[in-house]
Amino acid sequence: MQDRHIGDVRVTRIEEQMGPGFPAKDFFPEFEPEAFAAEGRWLAPSYYQPESGRLVTSIHSWLLRTGKYTILVDACSGNHKPRPGMPRFDMLDTKYLDRLREAGVQPEEIDFVMCTHLHVDHVGWNTRLENGKWVPTFPNAKYVMSRTDHDHWSALAKKPDTEPYQVNTYNDSVLPIVEAKMAEFVSGELGMCDCLTLKPAPGHTPGQVRVDLDSRGKRAIFAGDALHNPVQVPLWKWNSCFCEDRDLARKSRHTLLADCVEQGALLMPAHFAPPHAAYVKDKADRFELDWDWDNARGR
Repeated sequence: MQDRHIGDVRVTRIEEQMGPGFPAKDFFPEFEPEAFAAEGRWLAPSYYQPESGRLVTSIHSWLLRTGKYTILVDACSGNHKPRPGMPRFDMLDTKYLDRLREAGVQPEEIDFVMCTHLHVDHVGWNTRLENGKWVPTFPNAKYVMSRTDHDHWSALAKKPDTEPYQVNTYNDSVLPIVEAKMAEFVSGELGMCDCLTLKPAPGHTPGQVRVDLDSRGKRAIFAGDALHNPVQVPLWKWNSCFCEDRDLARKSRHTLLADCVEQGALLMPAHFAPPHAAYVKDKADRFELDWDWDNARGR
């Protein structure tokens, strides 16, 4: 477990799980075999398994320590949660909280949980099972989430044709936070914690936000699911099959990548395999990655 320092902010990746995920041809609605194969020289084997055709996906949180605040960006999938039809997230028993403690932080020390959006693999550790009841995992935290996203998923959870795993996700990982009056709803752009700015990045979900960090002139952008796999940097027009508004998702992705270039910000998504973060370069009207290997190795 290695730390990165963005200005005065210490950033640690907390892993829940990593491994092969969806087949690339199924995950990207715009999938073109020739375009994907052209990127294969650098995608395999770290980010794509040619033998199985599957993308390699990490599911992790980013832990930020500013000296004043301790912040968790996204909360992965959670343990013991029924997710019918989604075996990668169903009834897990991971060492996520142990890894958080190994990083030197107890759940009680988290001040803010930033939910970039409310999908199954971003809110699971909002709650944990205690005596048959879902209770907040981070009892002293404010859980920051988009009002738009909350209202969207709250409404869907009440509809009979919504996927059961989506209903469960809201009911066991979001609703208990709202009922405990620990949710802080945001709309539009908002500055927080002296060095963070939440900015709308809709499309993947109606209210997805990104979290921009600026400390002593050093910058990073925690991208949520604006992109899932490194191939979406050069092929930024490609969406995931889970993007609800594909045109809007494409626009948000391009804006985010352009901001990374212009600001020299480190791109820190929720699902990239090692080294998990990269700088973005604009070369001949094409976005390319400059991997942050030095910090990943703890240098």
